[in-house]
Amino acid sequence: MIEDHKKLGEFLVAARKRMGLSLRSVEEATEISNAYLSQLENARIKSPAPVILHKLAKHYSVPYSLLMELAGHPVADLAEGFSESSARIAARFSDVTEEEEDELAGYLEFIRSRGKSLR
Repeated sequence: MIEDHKKLGEFLVAARKRMGLSLRSVEEATEISNAYLSQLENARIKSPAPVILHKLAKHYSVPYSLLMELAGHPVADLAEGFSESSARIAARFSDVTEEEEDELAGYLEFIRSRGKSLR
């Protein structure tokens, strides 16, 4: 099992890369130092402050509660069944329009209906 802070680091890398951002550009936008961001992404920081997670959630357009959970902080009322794969999907596709989301869901149903699994 991957430790929570490692999951957070992996998620943050994926979110940043999905947006095509450098650590320097995130630093400029969030006022979180490049060095600190690098340490977060490389899982060297085990318990980042909620204020840091809030800034990153806002900048990456991901749920703050998700970053809190990935960092190992207690989160009240987080939807049950939100899995690690759901977190990866959220990081990769947070900028999907409703129409694109409907198309993706339809395509997934099509794949599953053919009895093929990508798992």
